Amino acid sequence: MEHFPPVTISRLSQYVGQQVTVRGWVVHLRSSGKIRFVVVRDGTGIVQGVLVKGHIPDREFETFEDLTLESSLSLTGLVKAEPRAPGGFELLVMELKPIHIAQEDYPIQPKEHGIGFLMDHRHLWLRSPRQQAILRVRDEVCRACRDFFHERDFVLVDTPILTPTACEGTTSLFETEYLDRGKAYLSQSGQLYLEAAAMALGKVYCFGPTFRAEKSKTRRHLTEFWMVEAEAAFYNLDDLLTLVEDFVRYLVERVLAHREPELRLLERDLTPLRAVSQPFPRLSYTEAVARLQEQGLPLTWGEDFGGDEETVLSGMFEAPVMVHRYPRRAKAFYMEADPENPDLALCVDVLAPEGYGEIIGGSQRVADLDVLLERLKEYGLPREPFEWYLDLRRYGSVPHSGFGLGVERTVAWLCGLKHVREAIPFPRLIDRLYP
Repeated sequence: MEHFPPVTISRLSQYVGQQVTVRGWVVHLRSSGKIRFVVVRDGTGIVQGVLVKGHIPDREFETFEDLTLESSLSLTGLVKAEPRAPGGFELLVMELKPIHIAQEDYPIQPKEHGIGFLMDHRHLWLRSPRQQAILRVRDEVCRACRDFFHERDFVLVDTPILTPTACEGTTSLFETEYLDRGKAYLSQSGQLYLEAAAMALGKVYCFGPTFRAEKSKTRRHLTEFWMVEAEAAFYNLDDLLTLVEDFVRYLVERVLAHREPELRLLERDLTPLRAVSQPFPRLSYTEAVARLQEQGLPLTWGEDFGGDEETVLSGMFEAPVMVHRYPRRAKAFYMEADPENPDLALCVDVLAPEGYGEIIGGSQRVADLDVLLERLKEYGLPREPFEWYLDLRRYGSVPHSGFGLGVERTVAWLCGLKHVREAIPFPRLIDRLYP
């Protein structure tokens, strides 16, 4: 048979009336008299192949009977527009070539499966339309993050995964032996290294995996997750709030513009996303505590917020709410104190609406060497591993600020997922390291 160029299913609209080859995996099979139907996916979409006896060699027509769910194959045929067919097009098949006939007992069937079963088969679960849609939204979010910073002259700086020190606290570190040099830790954040890069390049960001050994089983926690972090020299807290607000709005707009079909497949109500507009509501920590207490939550001023508090607060607003100036002692050592009230930190947490909780944490950083030395003592941190970090305050220190956004929590919010485990291809939880 004449050779025809392989094309992706997503581009079939460009080939109506032409013969092409499509390669993919079997999603569905059915027979009706002298007609056979095979629905195929290739990662970009789905298409129905139609085999009509007499219009295809008998041997290949009979090959249909060997096909099983998730078998891989190549179909060559004429592209036809067909609104009733999955994907809006169908292929009048003239040649069918199996590549691999899958075993008949494919584990994931069109029926209800428990989450434990699906997680054990995550490597196959990814093939389902729902999981494909989520990963396409995630892809859009990741590309939008890079585009946002590129458009604003931020420079990508890759920060190390193996570090000699803690960034967010010593109780949630994954520890490892580093050859013969003692202990090293999987990175909790690229922030400290970004601060160094900001003193060289002005505005920088990093994008990579981070690790937290927190023994938490909430729907918002993973032990391995991805963060995009930014740091900018000469930015104060007000500059940071503006940047953060622009960033979140940019992500929402990109997903709505480019991934609406995926959101609809996920049955995501788009109304709340379309309602996200600037300016975002801003609350001081003190104001937020007062509101929570009015709702009957037993919260004492000075405590950090947990999931319950974040859920109640975010439910009060249609847009993400920016809670700023938390008690300094409830936050990390590197946060600058509010000059008007040294008990407060110049920081912000952004809480996504609809109960999705914190998606961004950021702050203005301590710029003074003496203050930072005092903070290390106050937080019980050793000075020696931080000498390089202290150098940033010895040689041309300037006010600077930064933030980090959790990709999985953001994707969970945008997709309307109940748990972040679906927002990453292979989730790592405190009780899961397989597959």
